[in-house]
Amino acid sequence: MLTSGGTLSFSTDTLKFDTVFTAAGSFTTGLLIYNKQSETITVSSVKLAHGATSYFHINVDGFKGNTVTDLKIAPHDSIYVFATVNIDPNNKLTPFIISDSLVATLNGKDFFVPFTAYGQNARYIVDSALSGNITWDTVLPYVIVKSAQVNPTATLNINPGCRIYMHQNSSLIVLGKLFCNGTKDDSVIFQGDRLDRSYFGYQGYAGEWGCLYFDSKSNGSRLSYTRLLNCGNASAGYATAIWLAPDSVNFNNPSATPQLTMDHCIIQNAIGYGILSFTGSLVASNCLVNSTGAQALAIFRGGFDSITNCTFANYGNYTVSHSTSPTLSVLSWLEVKQDVYEYADMNVVLRNCIVWGSLDSEIVCDTTGSVAHGNYKSYLKFDHSIIKMGTDVEGFVQRNQCLQQDPLFKDGLKGNFHLTAGSPAIGKGAAVSLTDDLEGWGATRNDIGCYQYH
Repeated sequence: MLTSGGTLSFSTDTLKFDTVFTAAGSFTTGLLIYNKQSETITVSSVKLAHGATSYFHINVDGFKGNTVTDLKIAPHDSIYVFATVNIDPNNKLTPFIISDSLVATLNGKDFFVPFTAYGQNARYIVDSALSGNITWDTVLPYVIVKSAQVNPTATLNINPGCRIYMHQNSSLIVLGKLFCNGTKDDSVIFQGDRLDRSYFGYQGYAGEWGCLYFDSKSNGSRLSYTRLLNCGNASAGYATAIWLAPDSVNFNNPSATPQLTMDHCIIQNAIGYGILSFTGSLVASNCLVNSTGAQALAIFRGGFDSITNCTFANYGNYTVSHSTSPTLSVLSWLEVKQDVYEYADMNVVLRNCIVWGSLDSEIVCDTTGSVAHGNYKSYLKFDHSIIKMGTDVEGFVQRNQCLQQDPLFKDGLKGNFHLTAGSPAIGKGAAVSLTDDLEGWGATRNDIGCYQYH
């Protein structure tokens, strides 16, 4: 037993919490205290310098309390310290810093590790139903806990630059209308509320929160310059980032207002589907959906969908696998139970789109059987698009000026889907009314995909 002198070592020189929302609390994986000597040591105390008044709380080697005493550490062994932080609300509108120090005492000598947390006030939407005409501004971020619902006849307007942080398993359920009014310079961003990224190894993980759900009676919603990050867990029923229920308002009326319109949107790192539609109606342009565990776009049991200059791409990454599910599925039917199918009318057009990834074929499409099961109308067309179909190309899919050539992304494996010089997507798109691309660059040519080459 070492009874005098000695040193303590730590796995980090500072324990940092990134942004922690007030009243929400957070925790990190903590740190290790090492005994690198060849004798057993007794750490007389491990405590927080601010004691009971600290915003932090510690658990040392399984013992809770802001002061833990008489901890033995064997030679060349270590003990774990876990830490939590709780920041009380106040009237500050900007992030603020909370600090303390871990103090470990060995044979009368103190060793210190600073604790630092950046806290921020927020507006909390806790298991709430929203009524009337509501506007969310940028004075404070919003944190949705236990989901929120936009009631029928209600409209939620989200201003440019607004940040919405979703607690674990939380979703935004839209029965009325949702308008995300992002701009080129100020996107609207939905992401998980765990901003202390050290806990996640400074990475974003798929499934940190649920989805945006658009009900059957919801109609006329729009997402502009909106980003959905690290989402898609199955808390709402399906593992998806965006979920469209059957359109019961304007279905089978192509000239009517669609259930959802999307422009200049990014869905990235979804644990399941990117966009999942069951007989819904969607108009999307200049959108990117990538790194999804299931299909980036899945249209089941028909629907009315117009998709223009969008890129759907999957290669898999550290958090989602891309080994079985193709990037795109379009089916006129849905198997509701074994060998029992439901059909509906379908009119789906993908124009100037890229569907690509690491599988041999990135699409599953089927419109057959619709007439035989109720005389449903099914129309599916790929127009001036780059589609990875493999060698087994479904003959019933209408194609016009489509290519099966590598689009030559800058670095698809790392999520960079800009086009490189020589890409077959450059100048090969159909003439459309769009005037810019996903990033707001002016469209001087008719390139395929969400990005114009420049």
